[in-house]
Amino acid sequence: MPPSVRTKRPSLEEVAALAGVSRATVSRVVNGAPTVDAEMKERVDRAVRELGYQPNLSARALVRNRTDTLALVVSEPDFRVFGDPFFSGIIRGVTSEAGAAGLQVVILLAQNDEDHQRIERYVRSGAADGFLLISEHAALDPLPRTVVDAGLPLVIGGRPHDTSLDVLFVDNDNVHGGRLAAERLREIGCRRIGTVAGPKDMTAGTDRLEGFRSALGDRFDPALVEHGQFTRESGEAAAARLLERAPDLDGLFAASDLMALGAITALRRAGRRVPEDVAVVGFDDNEVAASADPPLTTIRQQTVVQGRAMVRLLLAHARPDLQLAPSDAIPAAEGLTRLVLPVELVVRESA
Repeated sequence: MPPSVRTKRPSLEEVAALAGVSRATVSRVVNGAPTVDAEMKERVDRAVRELGYQPNLSARALVRNRTDTLALVVSEPDFRVFGDPFFSGIIRGVTSEAGAAGLQVVILLAQNDEDHQRIERYVRSGAADGFLLISEHAALDPLPRTVVDAGLPLVIGGRPHDTSLDVLFVDNDNVHGGRLAAERLREIGCRRIGTVAGPKDMTAGTDRLEGFRSALGDRFDPALVEHGQFTRESGEAAAARLLERAPDLDGLFAASDLMALGAITALRRAGRRVPEDVAVVGFDDNEVAASADPPLTTIRQQTVVQGRAMVRLLLAHARPDLQLAPSDAIPAAEGLTRLVLPVELVVRESA
């Protein structure tokens, strides 16, 4: 009977009867056991296709002691996750690499204490084989310790805050990126250089500021530092505060492209031209950078590659049985506990 007209879900026993094998043989085939005779496996596969049989994932997870599911936790409000190209790049990388390995991805948003409690229950339920965490905030993320205490593999996107936890991570070279931005502004002759740095509770923010500070050396002025939240609105507000203190500002590094676009809005409102009066450098090189007015000089980071590398690093430790095709774009993860991806300066018209 065609699957489309069946009134109930076919059972394991029905597959066994159609294939002329035992229920145990069907169970071994659908659970991927390698010891089944090839001719019997073909009979079972044919019966599965004919009946439209779908294995019970919960039961299979119990038998195999794994769920074939990865959980990606994003510690940000939904408007940021769905509005910032950084997150779409990470999610694309994670889902594409997991899919290539035959795994599914569950995306969990941690926006408040209630969400964190719900996710902690999810961790302890054993519903996922491993966890990926991005946008970790120092004061808000109990998840890393929860996952480690549960004995589950964890990869953090970015340098972890808690150095006492032995966790895997994949980061971009944020310190070097901040250094490249400062060096570019100095090279083109800027003398009064400020920055809209990232959040103080995120290592991406502190590392980019550290690189910027080290490259400026004795020309670094702490009074020319304002912090934003990696959003366009926060970049605009921070740049306005900088201009109030330093109207002679002639160079600005914003630690994300969205903050750079907000800063350009504030500069124009103050009557300052970009780049004639103030040169601006961003960080990310997402799709908004090239189409900005003027096109944005920025630091390129590889968000899609970062998402893919996070999955590969987790699987190298948690599922070495999965053989992934080699990739020139992703560093080999075997034997590593951390990966730091290179960044590069992309010069356009804003600086």
